[in-house]
Amino acid sequence: MSSEKTVNHNRKSLILGHLGAILTVSIWGASFVSTKVLLENRLSPSEIYILRFVLAYLLILIICHSRLWARSLRDELLFATCGLCAGSIYFLAENTALEYTLTTNVALLTATSPLFTAMLAGMIYKSERPGKGAIIGSLVAFLGVGCVIFNSSTNLEVRPFGDILSLLAAVSWSVYSLVLRRLNATYDIWFITRKTFFYGVLTALPFALAQPTSTDLWGTLCKPEVAGNLLFLGVGASMLAYVIWARTVERMGAVKANNYMYLQPIITMIISAIVINEHVTLIGYLGIALILGGLWLGDKLSKA
Repeated sequence: MSSEKTVNHNRKSLILGHLGAILTVSIWGASFVSTKVLLENRLSPSEIYILRFVLAYLLILIICHSRLWARSLRDELLFATCGLCAGSIYFLAENTALEYTLTTNVALLTATSPLFTAMLAGMIYKSERPGKGAIIGSLVAFLGVGCVIFNSSTNLEVRPFGDILSLLAAVSWSVYSLVLRRLNATYDIWFITRKTFFYGVLTALPFALAQPTSTDLWGTLCKPEVAGNLLFLGVGASMLAYVIWARTVERMGAVKANNYMYLQPIITMIISAIVINEHVTLIGYLGIALILGGLWLGDKLSKA
């Protein structure tokens, strides 16, 4: 009976993990469009990032405030790594990329994080080294990435800066996912999320101070569309999504959870087409097919 209860508990936990992954990735897919709207209202990438993370940090601080520091200096450095990789590097790279390329390009390229996660996990954990099937699937998906890079230009003029920043964001998110896996075994999820936001804001301050502030920041923030999108990014895409994602990684593992990131560009594409009228070229659709097909092929060959 005890064994049956354990199996049912594990099955329930896995189902909740899948649902949490879908919900989180859906929220993050929509966040690309919200960020684009804020950029169009003259907020800088660093302003958007710091405002949303400060809002999320203050809200979590109300819930989780009993512990200040980690149990060791090593763990504190791991939290700083989370803040750097899932915070300042990821969002400053992503938000800046949105100024140089299409929303769908950024969504698609940052969605390659499962590939990097699988490769890094294989380098660190021998039991998770990718097989031939995973490698073939990854190569197909990276071919899709090449197609996406050309999607932002109808005359095949290469504008790689925004796309390279998007790939940097994907790598940094993969590092965060693996570090998060280790911290989940020791610390409460609310504490992990709060520390991630704290170090995320702290490491982004030099970038913010180096840039001029918007001429009428308060007036911009008072606009309904700006306030609404910023509230969604701070409460939904930051506070709630990060807590749910930490629980998802705890239940499913970093590699399996990150595979859901491939759903993100599809959600972003639908919302961006409706809200900001962005279009994707034929080569962009080919890139989508190759990226998603690479994921499916890798999973299929790995089971064969």
